[in-house]
Amino acid sequence: MRAAVLTVSDRSAAGLRADEGGPLAVAALREAGWECPDAVVVADGAVNVTGALRRLLETGARVIVTTGGTGIGPHDRTPEGTAAVLDRELPGIAEELRRRGAAEKPAGMLSRGLAGVARDALIVNLPGSPHAVTAGMPVILSVARHVVDQLAGGDHDHGDRDHGEGRG
Repeated sequence: MRAAVLTVSDRSAAGLRADEGGPLAVAALREAGWECPDAVVVADGAVNVTGALRRLLETGARVIVTTGGTGIGPHDRTPEGTAAVLDRELPGIAEELRRRGAAEKPAGMLSRGLAGVARDALIVNLPGSPHAVTAGMPVILSVARHVVDQLAGGDHDHGDRDHGEGRG
């Protein structure tokens, strides 16, 4: 299955700083068996994020991870750009990413990243720091295949027989 990574950074888009987080996300996806091209880099801004996400959805990506633009800085608008594309939010993923980030350092709770589904794809926002990407990718990968399967109409039984979801 196909995945994609979107790096959101004014400096990386302008060639002033190397993208460090995007390649880490790409490597994690590839290692987990996803077909994933190199990260796409766009400048900060909701319009840029929305446009790039729509283009990545058109490529058939089933998992899209964004890095950067999730904070509270004046140009941090990745969540707003993502919200314009999402059909439904999956707040548990974003909450778990924030919980883990805050456990490592209090500023982790300032991430405004979203997670949700659009069309037949999972989209998750990660902060741009390499550490946040490395810490966040296992969370995403732990549910990515299940989400994609569910979006394709699969049943809810993936070893969790006590959950009861979708039966009845």
